Amino acid sequence: MKTRDAANHFGSKKKLAEALGIQPSAVTMWGEFVPISRQYQLQILSNGKLLVEAKASVTG
Repeated sequence: MKTRDAANHFGSKKKLAEALGIQPSAVTMWGEFVPISRQYQLQILSNGKLLVEAKASVTG
């Protein structure tokens, strides 16, 4: 799941951070992809509109 897509779903990076109960700076530190643990949270919070993409989040 791309950070941009998650932010767009919630309206902004700030609103995405608020939905997760974290600081907006943490969202900025993610880079292009949402960490896998956060992807699962976002899938639930979005009622399945955002889906976990485990392969896309693996780097290296």
